[in-house]
Amino acid sequence: MKPVKSVKSLHAWSALEALSEREMPHLRELLNDRDRTQSLVLKGMGLELDFSCQRITAEVMHGLQALAKESDLAKQIKLLFQGASVNTSEQRAALHPALRSLEGDPVSWSQDITRNVTTELNRFCTFAEEIRHQKLTGFSGQAFTDVVNLGIGGSDLGPRMCVQALSNTPSSSQEPSSKRLPRVHFVSNVDAWALYKVVRELNPKTTLFIVQSKTFSTQETLLLASSAKEWLLQNGCPPDQLSLHLVAVTANTSLARESGYRENQIFKFWDWVGGRYSVWSAIGLPLAIAIGEDQFKEFLAGARAMDDHFVHAPWEQNLPVLLALIGIWNNNFLKASTHNVAPYSYLLSHFTPYLQQLEMESNGKGVDHHMQALEVNSSPIVWGGLGIDGQHAYFQLLHQGSHLVSVDFIGLKTDSCPLSHAQAHHACLVLNMKAQAKALALGRSLEDTSKELMLSGLSETEVAQIAGHRTFRGNSPSTSIWLDEMTPKTLGALMVLYEHKVFTQAAIWSINPFDQWGVELGKKIAQQLQER
Repeated sequence: MKPVKSVKSLHAWSALEALSEREMPHLRELLNDRDRTQSLVLKGMGLELDFSCQRITAEVMHGLQALAKESDLAKQIKLLFQGASVNTSEQRAALHPALRSLEGDPVSWSQDITRNVTTELNRFCTFAEEIRHQKLTGFSGQAFTDVVNLGIGGSDLGPRMCVQALSNTPSSSQEPSSKRLPRVHFVSNVDAWALYKVVRELNPKTTLFIVQSKTFSTQETLLLASSAKEWLLQNGCPPDQLSLHLVAVTANTSLARESGYRENQIFKFWDWVGGRYSVWSAIGLPLAIAIGEDQFKEFLAGARAMDDHFVHAPWEQNLPVLLALIGIWNNNFLKASTHNVAPYSYLLSHFTPYLQQLEMESNGKGVDHHMQALEVNSSPIVWGGLGIDGQHAYFQLLHQGSHLVSVDFIGLKTDSCPLSHAQAHHACLVLNMKAQAKALALGRSLEDTSKELMLSGLSETEVAQIAGHRTFRGNSPSTSIWLDEMTPKTLGALMVLYEHKVFTQAAIWSINPFDQWGVELGKKIAQQLQER
């Protein structure tokens, strides 16, 4: 095979390496530049991204944009939205943005794709409304009060995260006040306790199971579905009415039919939809049930707005591109090989696990499109969780550990929790998120720490003994992402912000973000062990 030019050999990459080896101003100094700070705060689609606590200068930003240009990023974005075969190892397109498109959008897809997507969207949204309005019943003739989603990976992480985030979203539909909306539950782990802990609280007469599997052959999901069926049968469901309680969401609809699922309760998505990009499809059925058709379509609208922004905004104002380029600077040039995601909203408590799959399953690759070994690191290790809890756990490492860790802080500007003192709670979250970003950036020098300790009444000897333990290096890079409020639109925009960040980084590293062969080997060995 003819050698292919690697990303490390690009002129822009070499220039950025040279920049990173120079002594740059500490963030204490950079944050004193008001013009710089203001220029690094960008807004759009209900989001605000504040990059001012990143270790970047105008020269660094110019170098990163030169890297994007030399990597032919514009062409690769165009190929993605033209439906080209960007998934090179499986020779197919990655058409998930088409799932949130409408006829007449600036980015248009083939009529067949748009028609199929629209048809299936209307089918599963109609079904969701029938569940919400108690028009469908189980074997006892009673309406469904609980919906249990059975799926793993992309069939769980996206829908679970969204249902949690939008759990308090008011429906645009006028629900009868006398009717209680169904509760939505999730089970992904094949451990029997995971399923038992959910179903033991439920009434089998009024429980619906959604079985989500692209191939309809996922071992964990099928075993969970088998146990769910047995639970229904043991609790009085006649065998010939079992299918009333079962819904299939799959790309393999023929296998779902063969397995006994009713035609009108089988919903389709396509092989060009990767699991981690699938919540916009019928995989989002649990979310449509939770928030209703109108709000689900608002969710798609927020995602579509970010698609349009990604395709058309100049790079110096393009939110996903900037997030990606700064991530490359931190990972490849500042050597921050782990990336912390710290939401400061309980509604986003499942956002970090969702991002772990999106980023590491997409970009955790060791070879490029031409199967040549990468000479640079690809995806950083993504970790974290709710920031307010992390402050009392691993934030110690962020502030004083030996590792450089980049951070994304994510918060809400406003919150609508109906609790009496909710605004005080929200103010505490906002205050802490701002303080942590500032503390990581500024730190506290040994000199300043010593002065503060002296002012507290300690002697010079006592200060000398402890000042080093209470000094903070600072200069830790972070981005603060603010949502105006938690709505389906802003959540959709936030998710696609990260989708396109991942694509941009993959384009620059010259890797395929749309396959996931790394999950196959362990599954194959497990099967071999089972057959022995």
